[in-house]
Amino acid sequence: MKILIVDDDKEIVELLSIYVKNEGYEPILAYSGKEAITRLATNPDIALMILDIMMPNMSGIDVVRQVRKDSQIPIIIVSAKTGDMDKIQGLITGADDYVTKPFNPLEVMARVKSLLRRSQNNVTNPEPDELEVGPLTIKKDSHEVTTLTGKQIQLTALEFGILYLLASHPNRVFSADEIFERVWQQESIVSAKTVMVHVSHLRDKIEEATGGEKVIETVWGVGYKVEA
Repeated sequence: MKILIVDDDKEIVELLSIYVKNEGYEPILAYSGKEAITRLATNPDIALMILDIMMPNMSGIDVVRQVRKDSQIPIIIVSAKTGDMDKIQGLITGADDYVTKPFNPLEVMARVKSLLRRSQNNVTNPEPDELEVGPLTIKKDSHEVTTLTGKQIQLTALEFGILYLLASHPNRVFSADEIFERVWQQESIVSAKTVMVHVSHLRDKIEEATGGEKVIETVWGVGYKVEA
């Protein structure tokens, strides 16, 4: 399984590549945003990307925007930008996770493995392959979400995970911590803000595709739900 590592700091690329190799993955290296796009084009089987933001000529945010036009590959941003707005911008643009520098490589690899588990849909409990909720049809095995008019909604692995979790338990309210632990498949860490950003982005995509239909409801002070 190939992991694309993108950073203009060669020491960071080499460090992460060592840990990627130790976990049994094949590192693909890039030192600029443009090089990352080229690597993705020539390696369509890349399973995940670890991406810096601050790079010359083409920033990491621009890379995410470009990639999200036709791919839902999991993306982890690793950046020296530590502000809340920087993290929110990265997640809203389409990244699945955000890690700040300096970082612990073991934490990055834990997040890599969690995202890969999610994107490969390794679920131990049997769940229905197809769900219908409001104007949406949700197909678990193919990760497809379509509207009543047949329009397909492009979601990231985490956005799909959130929608499927809520839709498969209609009327049940899930807290941000529960959503984080079940979708991210790791213990809750600063989950509320992360989940809020992903839910907001998910809602925007659904409302744009359905002409304003509100599928996910916020139960203030408690969490989120989908009504049957």
